[in-house]
Amino acid sequence: MEEVTAAATYALKFINQTNRSVFLTGKAGTGKTTLLKEIIKTTHKNVVVVAPTGIAALNAGGVTIHSMFQLPFGGFLPTHAQPPHISDYVKFETKDSLRRHFNMRAEKKSVVMNMELLVIDEVSMLRADLLDAIDYMLRSVRRRNEPFGGVQVLYIGDLLQLPPVVRNEEWDVLRQYYRGKFFFHSHVVQENPPVYIELDKIYRQTDSKFINVLNNLRNNIITNDDLKILNEFVNPAFDLKQNPGYITLTTHNAKADALNANSLQELSGKEYSYLPDIVDDFPEKMYPVEQMLKLKAGAQVMFIKNDLSPEKNYFNGKIGIVKSLSDGEIMVHFPEENVTIEATKYEWKNVKYLVDELTKEIKEEVLGTFVHYPLKLAWAITVHKSQGLTFDKAMLDVSQVFMPGQAYVALSRLRSLQGLVLLSPMRMNGISNDADVMDYASGKAGDDEMETSLQRETLNFVCNFLKESFTWGQLAAEWQRHKMSYLQEGEKALKHRFREWAHRQEDTIHKQLDASGKFINQLDKLFSQHPVNLDFVNERVTAAVNYFYPAMDSMATGLYNKIEEVKRLKRARAFFDELAALEELQTGAILRLLKAKKIVEVVMAGGEISRDSLITPQMQSYKADKIEAIKAIMKLNPVTIIEEEEEEYERYPVKKKATGEPKKTTLEETFELWQQKLSIKEIAERRKLTETTILSHFAGLIQSGKAEVSDVLPEEKIVALKEAFKDFDGESLKGLKDKYGDAFTWGELRIFKAGLE
Repeated sequence: MEEVTAAATYALKFINQTNRSVFLTGKAGTGKTTLLKEIIKTTHKNVVVVAPTGIAALNAGGVTIHSMFQLPFGGFLPTHAQPPHISDYVKFETKDSLRRHFNMRAEKKSVVMNMELLVIDEVSMLRADLLDAIDYMLRSVRRRNEPFGGVQVLYIGDLLQLPPVVRNEEWDVLRQYYRGKFFFHSHVVQENPPVYIELDKIYRQTDSKFINVLNNLRNNIITNDDLKILNEFVNPAFDLKQNPGYITLTTHNAKADALNANSLQELSGKEYSYLPDIVDDFPEKMYPVEQMLKLKAGAQVMFIKNDLSPEKNYFNGKIGIVKSLSDGEIMVHFPEENVTIEATKYEWKNVKYLVDELTKEIKEEVLGTFVHYPLKLAWAITVHKSQGLTFDKAMLDVSQVFMPGQAYVALSRLRSLQGLVLLSPMRMNGISNDADVMDYASGKAGDDEMETSLQRETLNFVCNFLKESFTWGQLAAEWQRHKMSYLQEGEKALKHRFREWAHRQEDTIHKQLDASGKFINQLDKLFSQHPVNLDFVNERVTAAVNYFYPAMDSMATGLYNKIEEVKRLKRARAFFDELAALEELQTGAILRLLKAKKIVEVVMAGGEISRDSLITPQMQSYKADKIEAIKAIMKLNPVTIIEEEEEEYERYPVKKKATGEPKKTTLEETFELWQQKLSIKEIAERRKLTETTILSHFAGLIQSGKAEVSDVLPEEKIVALKEAFKDFDGESLKGLKDKYGDAFTWGELRIFKAGLE
């Protein structure tokens, strides 16, 4: 991460060592996205990332709110009454009608139950009623009547950017329940306000005069002097054709689309069309760019993602000119640096969350991928679509009155005033920001208040974490329910033979409850003292873990044993599912005990609570090691199992282990699979990408020295390519492709070229 500011440090600490929800905001260009990536990478908590729209979810690396929480589209009223019928176009749910949507598959429920941190990105677009619906859903499914069912929430966004969309006829009903439409107007936030943390170091702009104007514009205190500074850049006669590199920011989609289409049409030369590589499940409504990219040489284009390669040739919003084109290659020239690069494709993933069967961590599974050039025609763009982009030069065509915040969004895209052109003078009218938003922003805590709150909340978090680690009421109730289920089974039932075992298991957990209850009371007393004696807390927790662990470990081992036995039996699906549900809770309790011991050690030593400091190799491999040992014994003593090959007799495979580790780059993921001796075809299948895309990864791996050309291409092909590349000028491969045709694929040419660099 770039230089970590005090605000960013506070955000990381509140996330990792408290359960207090956080609102992370900041002006455009202050690094909210970078910090989100850092949080996901370093937190010890099970994270789920959601956003209000498909594109926002894709950009944040998460899923949509509606798909994650199975919420129907429409308004939500925080009442149990019958939902009112307004019209066929305006639908409302209430608590009672919403509950119908809470029946979910075991896989989805497992994610909801194991979730510890919910990240909501682009929260400026989140409606108050939708947030209350999420809260109600989590309380209901997790059976915990506390905010979000005990899940910590990180809200990220800039409230002075895109506001929530509420139609007038919806608001006529919602206003009876809500004072406003923003997320902070929700009942759950009004009753449980998050810590307000604002990132204030601006990375996009360095010009203090410009920063000052932007701040005043943002805070509704723009002065005549500020307008005078901006209006120095008014030039109604500005001609885009004579000034390449400028993008027009306008308020209407139709205007931007027409400008781009007409400008492309005016260029002579052949028009090329490029389509994406889409593998498996990637719905059309989530496409991050137009499906068909139409370009000609000379077209002004913009990159809409940051370059992930070490070269960092472009950033999100960087504008260049198409220098040359062919079916398999796009060369883009940046006139100011006099540099030409080949545009590489970008991979977008459609993911879902699931719980790792072995570690109980929430992981991503890739459902499908969309691979395309991260390029758009860039003679014009709407202010709305420019969010998150950075421009060196922009012309603002904003003759119509701005919506609140639009002037700020438009101007804050620019790095400096030197790149600004206004077609008409800025006026005071129409650029004031929402009063509710400004009022909410005034509630921001100072550093002293933040530090005091952090210390208090950290102790609360540690105390509650420890207490929950020894709270086994739900686990005991499930074991009791399981024991009672045998009463309905006859003596001939498959389940009957396990009855004594189930009684012993239930007896073991119930014997722990009295002692664990007493220990929880002791923790309450220890944490009510001022100051808290952490040395003594550590001593007591260590003793408690040592006391309870053998019994809990024995229960887990017995359960894994029975599951391995049952999964090899015919007609035992229902029984297997019962045991799997118990195993989810039992393994969770064991891993939580191990984490409890570790968390006190870290706090006592003055260390930072994070993934690296809390998650030990023992926790990661606890269940896997147990099962491996059980399988080894079963192979030596196969009395109760059908003697077949293992792949065949595992009749009830547990849900797939998650694939696609989000913390690695796409090249690293491919490289790891390559090290496991998978072929390019197998890697493509595993990663839900095309073989062409995987070959492009190898070009990157060869360039970085991690792989050799000879790892991928046969010797005779390398010899032929050496001959072909004798007179290569080092830039476009188009000439070679035209000359040799089908003798070499684009992938082979790129791989060999990478070996030369």
